[in-house]
Amino acid sequence: MTITPQSLTLPSPAKINLFLHILGRRDDGYHKLQTVFQLLEYSDELQFTPNDTGNISLTPETADLPTKQNLIWKAAQQLQNYHALQPGNDKVEKSTKNLGVHIHVQKRIPMGGGLGGGSSNAATTLIGLNRLWDLGLSKTTLAEIGVKLGADVPIFINGHSAWAEGIGEELTKIELPSRWYLIITPNCHVSTEKIFQNKELTRNTTAIRMAAFLEGGGQNDCEPLVRKLYPEVNNALIWLDQYGKARLTGTGASVFTHFEDKESALQALKALPKTLNGFVTKGINQSPLQLNLRDQLA
Repeated sequence: MTITPQSLTLPSPAKINLFLHILGRRDDGYHKLQTVFQLLEYSDELQFTPNDTGNISLTPETADLPTKQNLIWKAAQQLQNYHALQPGNDKVEKSTKNLGVHIHVQKRIPMGGGLGGGSSNAATTLIGLNRLWDLGLSKTTLAEIGVKLGADVPIFINGHSAWAEGIGEELTKIELPSRWYLIITPNCHVSTEKIFQNKELTRNTTAIRMAAFLEGGGQNDCEPLVRKLYPEVNNALIWLDQYGKARLTGTGASVFTHFEDKESALQALKALPKTLNGFVTKGINQSPLQLNLRDQLA
């Protein structure tokens, strides 16, 4: 963590889903899930520079994503709105109109790959601005705000690898073995909405217990459909299977397999076809963001 009178710079880590079961669909349209979120060392970086203008600005601009549709901007606005609705805040000196910020993002996590970059960015924004704006909100409150932005946001606010149920927001901390991952991203964009609305998607998987997962159980229910609709993902999984059981994370497009040591993972990365992008990273249980701000969060 870097703190100066002008700015705060924080990591925003990626995640993978070690499995993903779809148990059914709720009346509100959301799907009932079981999954395990494995946090990764690989991170974006967000720099927050506060001001008293009440405005939220964001750089650099992202192609095909207007600023006000970016989850970073939305998270900052949600925090402003929450603060404004608290009793008596119209009378305090540090009112919402004074809560401004410029946010600069250094992206490393591939966008649209199922690695949680957008949700992680939103979580880091909520946590960082809660600190900078001196709002004093608990992690529970921040997670309640964050889940409205995306079901994956609470995992990054809680900051620990977790067993997840519900729509992905009911979290139980889990200690996972230390492993190295090769993660590759095909040159295609998988539409999460398209996958979850597809009639061919399996939605009746039987729930499993955590013990069954730890013994090697579980699969990604989205993977067969994604492989069928996106040949690039299918080809990436076939290539990666030579090093171990390859899996899709979330709805993709990123795929992964694990290695017991860093050197083996790096050797596989060197052999990666030029048509694919990839990186090696370590699975972690505690978020680097949480480690940096442990003493500051309620």
